[in-house]
Amino acid sequence: MKRSASDLVFFALKLHEKGFVASTDGNLSIRLASGGFLATPSGIPKAELNETLLAAVSPSGQGKSGRLSSEWPLHFAVYRRDPGVGAIVHAHPPCATALACSLETFDTGFLSEAVMSLGEVPVVPYEMPSSETLADAVAAALRNRRAALLANHGAVTVGPDIRTAFYRMESLEHSARIFLNARILGGARRLDDEEIAALLRLAEGYALADNPGYPPRPD
Repeated sequence: MKRSASDLVFFALKLHEKGFVASTDGNLSIRLASGGFLATPSGIPKAELNETLLAAVSPSGQGKSGRLSSEWPLHFAVYRRDPGVGAIVHAHPPCATALACSLETFDTGFLSEAVMSLGEVPVVPYEMPSSETLADAVAAALRNRRAALLANHGAVTVGPDIRTAFYRMESLEHSARIFLNARILGGARRLDDEEIAALLRLAEGYALADNPGYPPRPD
């Protein structure tokens, strides 16, 4: 639990430092071995977060401690639908969120790195934030996917651990920024199907390398 809590705080602070959230926006969580999950709390800016403020949710979706984020149903729905997800990041990175607000389909096929690191990124139609309807729609969209845009709302990334989920959010925002710049220059050239298939084969088995030095702290 302690390692999970410190990881969650570490990457929540990085989310704020990157400008992917402002004030109390966004939320992150980690699935626990017990079957529940640990999440960032409601009403606390990510820049002020510490381990004592984190919220815990039971395997049945009941709050055990802390102030639950209003988006806890989204996290619960994703974990319940996909046992391979170990962590979730929900944020409002400016460029990716701009695409989500324009209701534009974000085709990652214009950028080799985006194809390999993100794959298909669907846009989930707008539903009321914090609602069960939104939670179910996001869980369905993320089944066997790594990232999704939420129309008029933000973005969600998932991964086997919080480090991977965070860097997928970073990759999503970076790709969205390149996409918007390419559009200013006249539009991005989409890779053809054979090129994309070759990239997907290259990406098979690819994972973020272990880094035993992160985050820099005593065990």
